[in-house]
Amino acid sequence: MKIKYATIIVDEMEESVKFYRDVMGFTVDSHYDLGASGEITILRGEGEAMVELIKNPTDKPGFFSIGMEVDDLEATLNDLRSRGARVLMEPTPITVGLLAFIEDPNGVRIALIEHR
Repeated sequence: MKIKYATIIVDEMEESVKFYRDVMGFTVDSHYDLGASGEITILRGEGEAMVELIKNPTDKPGFFSIGMEVDDLEATLNDLRSRGARVLMEPTPITVGLLAFIEDPNGVRIALIEHR
């Protein structure tokens, strides 16, 4: 999967890190405790892909969608499903290929796109 950068506001940092690490295959790069202002965890995926999780006491969790490019949507979706990912939309043909959606523990939609 390939993304460049996404920031997600979370309300449960540990659960969110576990999802992106154990289900999505990212690795924890760094973590910053900001005291009363919250905390930040940065995770890295393939290539330059990076997800920044922010727990902030004043912001509501959320982000509508993160787009990730995959080489084989069916295989990727089967792998993610076997690791506990919740599938919102099965592979659907679109103009540029196939599209599916999964959801993280905060309700963030993750678009998986296979270009053809």
